[in-house]
Amino acid sequence: MANILEMNQLRKRYLDKIILDGFTAQITRPEIISLLGKSGQGKSTLLRILCRLEAQDEGETILHGHSYLTVDPKEWRKKICYVSQQSYMLPGSVEDNLRTVSQLHKTPFDMQLARELMISLNLDYLDWGKKSIDLSGGEKQRVALVRTLLLKPEILLLDEVTASLDMQSKHAVEKVLQDWQEQEGATFIWITHDIEQAQRMSHRVWFIEEGSLLEDSDGREFFENPSTVSARNYLQRVPQEESSCLI
Repeated sequence: MANILEMNQLRKRYLDKIILDGFTAQITRPEIISLLGKSGQGKSTLLRILCRLEAQDEGETILHGHSYLTVDPKEWRKKICYVSQQSYMLPGSVEDNLRTVSQLHKTPFDMQLARELMISLNLDYLDWGKKSIDLSGGEKQRVALVRTLLLKPEILLLDEVTASLDMQSKHAVEKVLQDWQEQEGATFIWITHDIEQAQRMSHRVWFIEEGSLLEDSDGREFFENPSTVSARNYLQRVPQEESSCLI
């Protein structure tokens, strides 16, 4: 049986800076993967390459045995979807944004699922006729997540999607994603700098440094006994960095 997704020797350079340096990994079963590492190590670039918003300079991505070169980008992006930290709202209302996916791909709009997701993400109070430009940052982030989940992607790429949320909203997002992963058999690749969140969510951890995959570990094993000095230093340093931001 083919892997769900393969990344083979992905390389990306901006001018003289190497962003990804031979990144190689495989996903064999649906799971939640936390992509960890310091800022500027290539994490967001990797996600953007996986959903074909950017092109790698070298290497190959393979989905269910099919190279990205042989799959129409529109079809690829139906199966691998990206939600960025700075959510992008389309002009119009909340409902216009939620209906975007069905209109784009000419599929029926699942009103019941949209309502269920909005309730689960504590957005049941929100007027669907409200202009998207008038939403708060946290509302935009959660509406963008609902909009993406309505596509029912096989792989969901999440780039610090709870960083701007309050604790209640953050936990609501985590529960929705965990339930969705179990019920739909989806895979999530999740960038977060919240170590406690990564511990709660991760089946697996990819630890990246200078564009290379240093560790590919079971989630519990990584947090209890990281195998590299870089990962141990990272785990010791991150809580201190987060605490200093609160002073």
